[in-house]
Amino acid sequence: MSTPSSRRRPRPNSAAIGAAKERLAEAFLIERGLTPLARNYRCRGGEIDLVMRDAQTLVFVEVRYRRSAQFGTAAATVDARKQQRLIQAAQQYLQQHPTALACRFDVVAIDGQDRIEWIRQAFML
Repeated sequence: MSTPSSRRRPRPNSAAIGAAKERLAEAFLIERGLTPLARNYRCRGGEIDLVMRDAQTLVFVEVRYRRSAQFGTAAATVDARKQQRLIQAAQQYLQQHPTALACRFDVVAIDGQDRIEWIRQAFML
């Protein structure tokens, strides 16, 4: 006899969910004219989810997902500490990939119903 908990489908792990939400965010941004350059750029200082080009601007994108806003929105999780890690990672990216393009940091916040909030120039360097 199976118990109710044994009949539940296993929930995807957070890495799989994160990867799916990053693909969703990337598709959303591509539909709006951005061009993908890199995905999951990792370095000693941190990670940048997406690096994209928006006309003459290089865009470093942080994708955040929250199933529920009970403890705050997805966008609210990009606090000062996270911003500093993103800035460090972006600086390392720029050392490896020099460019004359202007740069900005965007946040794509996704909620439990896959509603997307795109915050352009979410914070400054």
